[in-house]
Amino acid sequence: MRKDLAMTEQKRKMYILVDVLCVIVAAMPFLIMTIVFRPYQRGIYCDDESIRYPYKSDTISHGMMAAITISCSIIIIMSGEAYLVYTKQLHSNSEFNRYVAALYKVVGTFVFGACVSQSLTDLAKFTIGRPRPNFMAVCAPVACTGYMLEINCTGALRNVSESRLSFYSGHSSFGMYSMLFLALYVQARMVAKWARLLRPTIQFFLVAFAVYVGYTRVSDYKHHWSDVVVGLLQGALIAILNVRYVSDFFKTRPPLCARSDSGESEDLERKPRLQIADGEHPNNHYSYPGPV
Repeated sequence: MRKDLAMTEQKRKMYILVDVLCVIVAAMPFLIMTIVFRPYQRGIYCDDESIRYPYKSDTISHGMMAAITISCSIIIIMSGEAYLVYTKQLHSNSEFNRYVAALYKVVGTFVFGACVSQSLTDLAKFTIGRPRPNFMAVCAPVACTGYMLEINCTGALRNVSESRLSFYSGHSSFGMYSMLFLALYVQARMVAKWARLLRPTIQFFLVAFAVYVGYTRVSDYKHHWSDVVVGLLQGALIAILNVRYVSDFFKTRPPLCARSDSGESEDLERKPRLQIADGEHPNNHYSYPGPV
């Protein structure tokens, strides 16, 4: 018995280690490019009106963006998992603390998708090197005529390099990924009848914030409209794929008794899983219909 428990504990640690390694690998492109910080030096046309807009400060800064997305994620995920575990609507076959196990799966899925989204965004930014709409204002060249592959900027070097990272919008991609992930989480977890209108209301404000962030990136002259559109689409795509194929939010499973009768008890011990038990919706996609 002790030998089995030791093997189970060892497997659990191995699974956690693999998860952590996968998150680190997914974040590697983002981390490397942020440290190196050398975007592609694209030539510019000096008479291009699309890069001659004035410099404006961010309506939604990086710090504000991080604070809002992290706060919403903590509040929604922690309170949602706590409520489901407390009301025994969330079943887990893990021998570890049910609440911690539930949080680990949701937060791990969220962080993995965020790393993938940011890495894809930075791959595009640093490889394409598209000038921002305020590039000329940030660069402040001594002289510029016609097409110039190399331009003598008088602005701060880091600011000039930052002004070459227009395509596509990182604010838009990360904001849409985070907010749509939370909206889908709410769709999967908030299944009670009393949440019939509360659920879409929460989802509306989450997605509306992500779209608003995209609008501000255009009005602040930090991105072209096409940068924002692509960023929103990429964030939405990663969120949908992450929830669909990585998380288990919408996976259907038979009741625990049915799985035990079919001889899957040994497999369940090896693969801890979570399941929503909703007595108010016995025939929806969150659970199989009970016995007649």
